Amino acid sequence: MPDLATKPPTLLVIDDDAEVRYSLGRVLSSKKYQVVEAASGELGVAAVKKGPHPDLIFLDIRMSGMSGIEALQHIRSVNPKQLVVLMTAFGTAQTAIEAMKYGAFDYIMKPFDPAKVLTIAENALKAHADMRAVVDYKPTINSDDYKEGIVGSSPVMQDVFKVIGQVTASDVTVMITGESGTGKELVARSIWKHSHRASKPFIAVNCAAIPDNLIESELFGHEKGSFTGATGQRLGKFELCDGGTIFLDEIGDMALATQTKILRVLQQGEIQRVGGTETIKVDVRILAATNKDLEEMVKAKTFREDLYYRLNVVRIRMPALRERVDDVPQIVDFCLQNLVKQKKARTSKVSPEAMSVLTRYRWPGNVRELENVIYRSAVIAQGDTILLKDLPVEVREAAGAGTPLPSAAAAAPVPSDVARTATAESTGPASIPGSLEAAITTEPALTVERALDFLHVELSQRPEPIMERLEREMIVRVLTATEGNLLKASEKLGMTRATLRKRVDELGLKI
Repeated sequence: MPDLATKPPTLLVIDDDAEVRYSLGRVLSSKKYQVVEAASGELGVAAVKKGPHPDLIFLDIRMSGMSGIEALQHIRSVNPKQLVVLMTAFGTAQTAIEAMKYGAFDYIMKPFDPAKVLTIAENALKAHADMRAVVDYKPTINSDDYKEGIVGSSPVMQDVFKVIGQVTASDVTVMITGESGTGKELVARSIWKHSHRASKPFIAVNCAAIPDNLIESELFGHEKGSFTGATGQRLGKFELCDGGTIFLDEIGDMALATQTKILRVLQQGEIQRVGGTETIKVDVRILAATNKDLEEMVKAKTFREDLYYRLNVVRIRMPALRERVDDVPQIVDFCLQNLVKQKKARTSKVSPEAMSVLTRYRWPGNVRELENVIYRSAVIAQGDTILLKDLPVEVREAAGAGTPLPSAAAAAPVPSDVARTATAESTGPASIPGSLEAAITTEPALTVERALDFLHVELSQRPEPIMERLEREMIVRVLTATEGNLLKASEKLGMTRATLRKRVDELGLKI
């Protein structure tokens, strides 16, 4: 009789694609896991009901017949402690939130990274048996993958989506941080929308937009005659939001006196109207956001330390857009589709040249700035496609696309140090001081500026696509230095592994 203690874990793969089942099975079998397959959600649920329960399930979200989310719900009803990893080719906010909300341990994107699959499997099998309770709230079915308004499938955004899904099941206070324009209010609305308070009000208050002498009245209300102009009783946001969720945006701009009253709401769940003596109980979930460094404000005593710790129970950091440039094309597409639906523009596409500029720009104003640029460009575009010329000049110039490349007929002035070298040798085209390749060989400490000088002169006589040449050379050299390791190379190049793999394929490079 075999020793049960040494029996390998059993993993069930549920997917209606035979190739996915085969490839995932091979990856998992390499770690000596025992892999069982099911070709549909119905068969997978039946296998779990029949038992014995597998140690881990890999479940596809989109299948013919029973969907992955439906199958997950059935599986969790049979075994609430079952570990499930969802698989999807569509890394949208809705997918991520739904996955985590219904109790999935994690989810992975197709096509799979074998190393990541094995890491998730190992982490899942080591996880504690107790899983988070399944959220009872059932959202209205909506085929719009971007109905949350939060667009992106980059790793940093996937982490954000996961935390949103995890905090919806409770009334925990959440602090949302990040630069202006990153979408902090969208996160707050998404938390409310998927919580048990979704049927109650959501009120957003911009603390920076309300003067200090009015914010207490705005939040807590006031009694008649409590101050000049108070001609009647007024209910504040907290009373109006009873049972619901209040979002305090830019809370770092709130006065210390008001902070004290917010702390009382968090600690005791009660308020007093301005000029009133009655204590009023309120049941409100508080979500807060700021683009300021509250830790430094606490040290400077401009923000209450006790309030900081009350608000900062769970923190969600919204990444700047420059930290997730791979999401730019998706956000652009989302903006354009919304403009078309709202009949604000007829433009629905972006040219490759314009998209290249959009992904190279640093976006100091983050998603809000990108939305404005797309709106402006779509309005002035003459056809159904945004061209390079339709983008704002400042965006093109900042992204290095402000002027056309020099041609053989009209070369730009030669940099002074290069010109001196050329003059010393001879005059005319033959005076170009060697090639960039030769300069790299003879100048070990060649600076970026010096390299561009050589390249500039070469292209003035022999025009070719400069960005593609630079990118190709850079990728080849970094891959050579990292001995073909895509992960290390992508980190050095400042891009994701998937983006690097795509560019390697597009440039026809072989690793």
